[in-house]
Amino acid sequence: MKSAVFDVCVSGSGAVARALALALSGQGWRVALACEPGSLAPREHDIRTYALNARAIAVLERLRIWPQLKQFASPVHEMCVKGDKGGELSFSAWQQCVSELAWIVDAGALERLLGDAIRYAPHVTQIDAVEGEALPVQAALLAVCEGKHSRTREALGASFSRREYGHWGLAARLKASRPHAGVARQWFRSPDVLALLPFHDPEPGASYGLVWSLPQERARQWLAEPAEVFEVGLMEAIRESDPAGAAQVGQLRLHGTPAAWPLAVAQASPWSGPGWVLLGDAAHQVHPLAGQGLNLGLADVDTLAAVLREAREREPWRSPGDERLLRRYERARWMPTRAMAGLTDGLLHLFAQDQGVVRELRNTGMGLLNQWSPLKRWLVGQALDR
Repeated sequence: MKSAVFDVCVSGSGAVARALALALSGQGWRVALACEPGSLAPREHDIRTYALNARAIAVLERLRIWPQLKQFASPVHEMCVKGDKGGELSFSAWQQCVSELAWIVDAGALERLLGDAIRYAPHVTQIDAVEGEALPVQAALLAVCEGKHSRTREALGASFSRREYGHWGLAARLKASRPHAGVARQWFRSPDVLALLPFHDPEPGASYGLVWSLPQERARQWLAEPAEVFEVGLMEAIRESDPAGAAQVGQLRLHGTPAAWPLAVAQASPWSGPGWVLLGDAAHQVHPLAGQGLNLGLADVDTLAAVLREAREREPWRSPGDERLLRRYERARWMPTRAMAGLTDGLLHLFAQDQGVVRELRNTGMGLLNQWSPLKRWLVGQALDR
């Protein structure tokens, strides 16, 4: 296998790596998917959910994944955001002239379907590799999709400026006593941010994916609590923030065991060099309060695939690892990811301030934005196409 020569070696095993391998295979590139043995096997009890925007769905449609994945997804028709002192923002698919604002998908189902497609992809060869060690293949381009702790990125000399928030993202599956009606809800509670994402599992039409950004110690405490105590505490937090919203949600019950992970904002520099490129969490990391992490990663895949396809058509003499080509990808993706990182980081810090004047101003600002329809439509449009 060491003598095999590929056009592209994709290093990684997550959704971004699998999507890139499929996208490039569809263009006829010879692709090696290098990952640790067993890492492509489905995860057991994966409670993660992803909020996918229109561009991400379009990528999955081109990969022929979306028709099967749709049965493991729930549409978001409306988004209600509440501040910590009367501020409120609402977004609707109807106002945006789209059928849905986003789809909430099962992370395990997404990775499983991508893995199934890879097994039948004509130009993808799976290679056993150990992250951080020399890859056992030759390829014109190394695409690093190893996630935020990538060792290959470090070996390539790219820096990774990462700032910890001191918060953990706590995730869980919840069953509700009332239908969700396709409404996603988010509460900025200073200092935590709590979101309920409409989902189909365990109860179709009456389930949520919980994403709760909490200070680290508080997250640890909630993870250690029995299910009954967790459920009571969660309902109290929602009622405290939004009594009417709590009534609309109904009683929430845990389904499975919650999980948590540390949150940070990060950017790599550079994203590319001669014969290599970074994508997904290996290149950038944002706070999950806007649900844009995987959307940014799939937009990376979409952009890189487009750059390589256009070069093949117009500049066939260029290698896929040509540094000029990779800089085109980097330029196209740098600003959108920086803008999203700045937006989520700014919102988090704005609502972490506990001074009375700041609280008044930020909640008043939410109310004014809620009444300014053109700006609202522009903001949602940006989120739909990152």
